[in-house]
Amino acid sequence: MATPPSPGQKTILGRGSYPEFLRINELLRKETVGGILLLVATVAALVWANSPAADSYFAIRDFQIGIEALHLNLSIGHWASDGLLAIFFFLIGLELKREFVAGDLRSPARAIVPIAAAFGGVAVPALIFVIVNLSAGPEALRGWAIPTATDIAFAVAVLAVISSHLPSALRIFILTLAVMDDLIAIAIIAFFYSSDVQVPYLLWMLLPLGAFAFLSHRFPKFFAQHHLAAWVILLPLGIVTWALMHSSGVHATVAGVLLGFMVPVLRSKKNGGPDAGPGLAEQLEHRFRPLSTGFAVPVFAFFAAGVALGGWEGISRTFTDSVAIGIAAALVIGKPLGIMLTTWVLTKSTKATLDPSLKWIDVLGVAVLAGVGFTVSLLVNDLSFTLGSEHHDHAKVAVLAGSLVSALLAAVLLRARNRHYRQVEELETADADQDGVPDVYQQEPRATS
Repeated sequence: MATPPSPGQKTILGRGSYPEFLRINELLRKETVGGILLLVATVAALVWANSPAADSYFAIRDFQIGIEALHLNLSIGHWASDGLLAIFFFLIGLELKREFVAGDLRSPARAIVPIAAAFGGVAVPALIFVIVNLSAGPEALRGWAIPTATDIAFAVAVLAVISSHLPSALRIFILTLAVMDDLIAIAIIAFFYSSDVQVPYLLWMLLPLGAFAFLSHRFPKFFAQHHLAAWVILLPLGIVTWALMHSSGVHATVAGVLLGFMVPVLRSKKNGGPDAGPGLAEQLEHRFRPLSTGFAVPVFAFFAAGVALGGWEGISRTFTDSVAIGIAAALVIGKPLGIMLTTWVLTKSTKATLDPSLKWIDVLGVAVLAGVGFTVSLLVNDLSFTLGSEHHDHAKVAVLAGSLVSALLAAVLLRARNRHYRQVEELETADADQDGVPDVYQQEPRATS
C-alpha cells in the first residue's frame, strides 16, 4: 500500500480535476480512431510499395501539381506533408493552448513535469543518435531530430488496444508530453530545417495571421455559432498564412501551430480553468479533428511510409546503417531514459514525491510508450535526407521498427498494471454520490510540483 505524503509535501503526477478527466477520456476516444486509420494507411503503403505495382505508388507520390509562380508546384507527397499535415499541427496548437490556458496545466506546478519530461525525451534521443553517428559524417547527422517526437494517435491507439485504465494523471501526462514533443519538433524544424528564408514573405505572412487573430478574438461567439462563417472567413486567412509561410522557406506546418495559438480558448474571461464553457478553440477543434484524424494524417502516412524493403536482405542491410541504428536505439532506449531521468531528477531537486496512487513502473510504461514515433519523425526524415536516398529509406524502416518495439514493450508493462487500476476505477466510480462526480475528485488537492 502506498505511503501517503506528509502534510504539505509536494507530489508530482497527482490526480487532476474531474472535468479534465472527462475531457481527456473523450480525446482518447477520438485519437484512437485516428490511430487505427494511421495503421491501416501505413500497412497499405508498405504493401503497395513492395508489390509488383510498386512503380505506380511512387509515380503517384512524386507526381507534381500546383502553381509554379506561387512556389506551390509540389509533388503529391509534399502536398501531404506540407499542406495536409498543417491541419494536424493546427490542432496541436489548439490543444496545447487549451491545456495551458484552461486545462489542469495552467498551474505552473502541474505543467513543469510534462514540459521537463518532454525536453528530456527530446534531448536524450537526439544525443544517442549523434553518438551513434559521430563517425558517419555530416550527412548522417542531419537526421538527429528524427527520433525526438511522440505520435499521439499511435500512442493512444496502443492504450486503447490494451484497454488501459491508467489514472487520468498518467493519460494527461502522455498526451501533454506528446503535444510538447511535437511543438519542440516544430521549433526544431523552423530553426534547423528551414533553408533560404525569405524575410519579405514572413513579414507579409503576419498580415493574414494578424487578421485571423483579430477576428477570432473580436468575434468568437459569432464564429462559434455560425459554422459557415468560420469556413468562409477564417479558413481563407489560414490558407493565405500557410502559403506565405511556405514561400518564406520556413516549413509550412509551422503556420498551423501559429494559427492554433491565435484562437481564443475561453468563452468568458471570468471563467478560467477546466470548468469554463467551451470557447472557439474547442469549437474549431471539434470541426477540424475529423478532417485531421480521418483524412489528413492517414493520407500523409500513406505517402510517407511507403518504402521498398527489398526482402529480408534489404531489411538486414538497413540495420547496418548507423542512421537506422541510431533512430531505433533513440526511440526504444533514449525516449524512456530521457523522460524517466528528467522526472526523477525533478523529484530530487524539488524534494517532491511521486503521487502515492502511482508507481514508478507506471511512469516507465508511459515513457516507453512515448517511443512510438511516427508522424513527425517521418516528416523530419523527409527534411533530413534526399527523397529515395539510402539514408531516407533506412530511416523510414527504423522509425517503423522502433515504434513497433516501443509499442510492444509498453503494452507488456501497462497491461500488467491494467488489472489493478481497473479495480481501483470501479471502486471510485461506485463511490460517486448523487452529483455523479466520484468523491475522490472532490477531495482537497495535494500540493503538486
